[in-house]
Amino acid sequence: MSTLTYSKSGAKASTQVKLNPSLFGVKDINTRLLAQVYVAYLANGRTNLAKTKTRGLISGGGRKPHPQKGTGRARSGSSRNPLWRGGGTVFGPTGLENYSHKTNVKSKRVAVIHALSALNARNGNTIKIIEELSIKTSKTKELKSLLTKLDAMDGYTLIVCDNLSDNLKLASRNLSNVNVCAATYLNVAKLLDSDTLVITKSALQKITFWLMPKSAKEPLKAEAIS
Repeated sequence: MSTLTYSKSGAKASTQVKLNPSLFGVKDINTRLLAQVYVAYLANGRTNLAKTKTRGLISGGGRKPHPQKGTGRARSGSSRNPLWRGGGTVFGPTGLENYSHKTNVKSKRVAVIHALSALNARNGNTIKIIEELSIKTSKTKELKSLLTKLDAMDGYTLIVCDNLSDNLKLASRNLSNVNVCAATYLNVAKLLDSDTLVITKSALQKITFWLMPKSAKEPLKAEAIS
């Protein structure tokens, strides 16, 4: 399994890079595991800001709004009753909820492998290997021109580098369909949300060293938690 490489200027190179089939050629994609890790990533990044007040936290309402008997109305002891307008909220968020999901490291690594294989299995040349991605300036025009040469401007594009430079971060900031990521921070959510993956050779080596087990030739296997 091999793919064409591109020079740092965006031109097609004569050499090809062999993709490890254990990382990019998994046939039996564990979609259940991918969904589990994807949801866990979004849940762990959720900011818990929603908070409502119960009837005891709202100021006022200390006086009984009307007499107990004689008015024909329902008995009420406070105007901060949840049934009244301006009253408290019943069973609302308190700001103390824990939305995090726990996923072990082995499952995360296998999920990244299956996400890479799923991205490579799509129609077209979705994975593009570039020798080096160096942006001289922080202008968006320069990065957009390079991605256009790579035919990587259609859909959502993920750029994975060994080390992210400040120029690359600034150049990609105004491109809504382009996201940059360091090789050590690659995750399932960014891969599944991408249509095209642009990765440097050095980043590919680092990802291969990270995902492949050291003492076994076969890739890691994991099952989704039922």
